[in-house]
Amino acid sequence: MTTESTTVEHVLVVPTSLFHEIGHFQGYTTEIKPYLERLFDPKHVSYRPRNEVEEDPSFKQLIPYCIFRHAGEIFYYTRGSESGEGRLHAKRSIGIGGHISAEDQNSGSHVYHVAMQREIEEEVYMESGFTQKCVALINDDENEVGKVHLGIVHIFDLEAAKVRPREKSIIQTGFEKPAQLAKSSEDFETWSQICLEFLKDENNS
Repeated sequence: MTTESTTVEHVLVVPTSLFHEIGHFQGYTTEIKPYLERLFDPKHVSYRPRNEVEEDPSFKQLIPYCIFRHAGEIFYYTRGSESGEGRLHAKRSIGIGGHISAEDQNSGSHVYHVAMQREIEEEVYMESGFTQKCVALINDDENEVGKVHLGIVHIFDLEAAKVRPREKSIIQTGFEKPAQLAKSSEDFETWSQICLEFLKDENNS
């Protein structure tokens, strides 16, 4: 095995054409079942070098995007300069998550859930019991980051507001109501802007 193959991360992707075939959208959709059934079909999934697909909009990287909520308030933070995605530095966010790596297959369990749990444990300490549900998909083709990613939104309803950063790139954290955070939505990464709209809609429904 070459040195390159051991250092280049391979991440899970699906063809962007499949996403369009199922039903392209800009923003979010709560009609998640038809997407999840087909996006995770083994015949469509592949693992490709992350450095290549980050610049290739013909593929969508599937990203679990986890929101932590307690008593109507959601966890937020700012991405510091040590954040892995340089294009999001200094942006505020309400989502924790990341890529599904080829290495996540080694657990013998459902690779998606393994990857989601790994990303949470790498980024924060979640010191509370919780219930969790998948609620939406998010897509933003209007910027270079969004063109190559597709977010799968999970809400973790916590028994206590006990989430604190593990990574140095997560700074200026707290809990706040979505409507309050939305007042400064321009400070947030676009996926968080989309989710804040979704959460406001959910609260008003």
